[in-house]
Amino acid sequence: MGIHVPSNVPMESTPFKGMEFEADEIAYGFYNEYGRNAGFSIRKERFVCAKEGVRGKDKRDQNVKNPRAETRCGCEARLVIVLNRDSKKYVVSEFIAEHNHYLHLPSTVHMMPSQRKRHGAWAAASLGRYFSHQLKENPSYYFATQLDYEELITNIFWADARMIIDYSHFSDVIMFDTTYSTNRDARPLGVFLGLNHHRETVVFGGALLYDETIESFVWLFETFLEACLKKKPITIFIDQDAEMSAAIELAYVANAEKHLGHLLKTEPQFNADFLACIYEYDDEDEFLTTWNEMLDKYDVRENKWLIDLFKLKEKWAQAYLSESFNVDLKDCLRTDLNIVEFFTHFETIVNQKRDKELEAEYNSRQKFPRLKLKSSPMLNQVATVYMPKLFDLFQTEVEEVMALSILERNVSQTHSYVVGVFNQNGKYKVIWNPLDETLSCSCRKFESFGILCRHGLKVLNVLDIKLIPNRYIMKRWRRDAKDGSRKVTV
Repeated sequence: MGIHVPSNVPMESTPFKGMEFEADEIAYGFYNEYGRNAGFSIRKERFVCAKEGVRGKDKRDQNVKNPRAETRCGCEARLVIVLNRDSKKYVVSEFIAEHNHYLHLPSTVHMMPSQRKRHGAWAAASLGRYFSHQLKENPSYYFATQLDYEELITNIFWADARMIIDYSHFSDVIMFDTTYSTNRDARPLGVFLGLNHHRETVVFGGALLYDETIESFVWLFETFLEACLKKKPITIFIDQDAEMSAAIELAYVANAEKHLGHLLKTEPQFNADFLACIYEYDDEDEFLTTWNEMLDKYDVRENKWLIDLFKLKEKWAQAYLSESFNVDLKDCLRTDLNIVEFFTHFETIVNQKRDKELEAEYNSRQKFPRLKLKSSPMLNQVATVYMPKLFDLFQTEVEEVMALSILERNVSQTHSYVVGVFNQNGKYKVIWNPLDETLSCSCRKFESFGILCRHGLKVLNVLDIKLIPNRYIMKRWRRDAKDGSRKVTV
């Protein structure tokens, strides 16, 4: 990398041999400011470049298979001061300006550890006061911090009691997004999000990240599960980040070692085949074929954990999420906020969302749904069960039944139908099992959206079934969606 000498630091801000300071703290402040202008971080104990020597062992490295990258390279840049006993002042006895590494850009110097330390004590104290206040207001408030090897806060997670309660109701499908604006410390904001029974965005927790490594994301997802009493989501959406994907694999699929440890040890290829089934097949037919081949290949058809996992996989990823996830918070968060201002602002945004939910709740009780087909038993069945938005969506499906035709039918132990749309291309296969009253359609609207599709409703109409089987009225879309879960004091 060669020798790098700071060239953009004013002379009056550059140390020199013989320079005097009234106190060592003043000397440290001067050298730290010089480091900020020059683009390097310093360590206080000896006034040396932070890349001097070799890094100590990270507390998080104990169980990490891929340790974090080395950050030190034996740089010899330093400032040495000695106390002059006659003048009672600290005098610079040695100043080495040359570095053996690239210096940081002006746009990133605020991320250096020594610059973080400048306001780290204030930020830590401010965070402590903020979280203490939250805990005093509500003992169920949850927060956690992760420290690096220099005892600096790298990552922060928090969730108030309402967030934890909302997660207990609507944890089937969540999204974790780190694409939001950051505060002035340049920490990406990560938010755990979902949809409530009004199809409105709901926040399950937040995180300020600094160290975006696989280990940090593992810590974050495990901390999130800890806050939520280890209740795992069925489906989780993430932004396309390799470290985050790997972290989720470690946090959520690590159970494979517990339940399939013998296979992982005796069949090296099993892990690759297993993960391929989970992550690489979006097409249902391809997934089913590969999954069944894996079960037969390793003789694990009776494995209960795999059976349960398969049931979860049937919740195909195109679930309940709306575009509002990528809009609601981005437009509200600003980059000019310090840590306390950020938390206050974030809290305001969350409260605005909750006010919106209260308004929707009021309207759902104040206004009655408008039935376009007043004689429809199904519409009457769900008119007072579904929340208004879901009722309107379901009513559209009922209306569209009139445009459908049965193109083929095969009645045996199960009833198989091919449904087409009048004057349109496209065919949909619907299967009805009268023994257990299960209905499935190749459009997979119920699996991906949570309400029955028009094709399935057409078949129920042909079968003279006037009411929706209870299993197809999902509780998460009902008016009583929040009834029957554990209680948390708010």
